[in-house]
Amino acid sequence: MQQAINKSEFISNLSTNCDNLTDTVVDDAVREILNLMTHTLANDGRVEVRGFGSFCLHHRHARMGRNPKTGESVPVPAKAIPHFKPGKALREAVNDTVMRG
Repeated sequence: MQQAINKSEFISNLSTNCDNLTDTVVDDAVREILNLMTHTLANDGRVEVRGFGSFCLHHRHARMGRNPKTGESVPVPAKAIPHFKPGKALREAVNDTVMRG
């Protein structure tokens, strides 16, 4: 069974685990972290959190694609795709949980 946690649940859980921090303080901190990560990636930077993983951009070159409905060739512009690479500790924790479950 897949579990998903959204940002508000993440903030609520985090503030519950940090007794002396209010939801507002945790919300501001989480928003600032996400904004900093976004800004860094938008400027072609890299975000690395040891033990968790790293975020970087994969660049795709412009190319000619094909419209599957008409078969017509269409230009596909170059773009950058955010990419997450899990760290060793995260990979091991996930694999240990999957193997036990």
